Amino acid sequence: MNLCAILVLLVFTTSSWGKDIEAFPDLNLNNPNELKEATRVLEEELKLAARPQTYLLIDLGGGTIHIKGRGIGLHQIPIIAWSGGSREGLKGIHRLVARPPVVRRKIEPGAGVEQEPISLADMPVDYVLSFSPSLSVTVVPSVASDNLFQSALLLVKVGWRNVKDWTGSFISDRSSEPMSHLRLTLSMDHAQSLAWSLVDGMAVVIRQPTDK
Repeated sequence: MNLCAILVLLVFTTSSWGKDIEAFPDLNLNNPNELKEATRVLEEELKLAARPQTYLLIDLGGGTIHIKGRGIGLHQIPIIAWSGGSREGLKGIHRLVARPPVVRRKIEPGAGVEQEPISLADMPVDYVLSFSPSLSVTVVPSVASDNLFQSALLLVKVGWRNVKDWTGSFISDRSSEPMSHLRLTLSMDHAQSLAWSLVDGMAVVIRQPTDK
């Protein structure tokens, strides 16, 4: 696809999905690598926008997770930091295998207390999302907190998650179908918000940063 075709695709996509929608505000139009990656992502999005289901666009270059439907941005979640992910392993459309589990306080039978409906506060703040084809996305919360005990607990959990990620990467590198591992650091509220928004089979497209 030549440069003119790429620019036409970018203009058509942003204008047809709403005047207030900017596909990639940080995109450098003078960088052919960035244009190529943006075009790849937009082509994948066009496939998803034709269906009514919501999907995720994880924009690593822009540092934002977009929850979208029909190509329209519904919610944005800022990424504090990210790491991992092989360039080839992050390409294409991946679909969520299962939502992260929610662990709720058990209500004893006969206690006379009704279980309240699941709410945003019940969502986990650290979890692993498995996608098909082989992709694992680990979500961890930022440990910045005024509560020292909570910060210490999160540091332990994040440390344990680091060990599990390293072990999983070590094993998958020796398997017949290597799995790509991506790690996202979000605020606690945003980690819960992302978990709340997920549905089984949800599609994700990932925009990767490119070399200058």
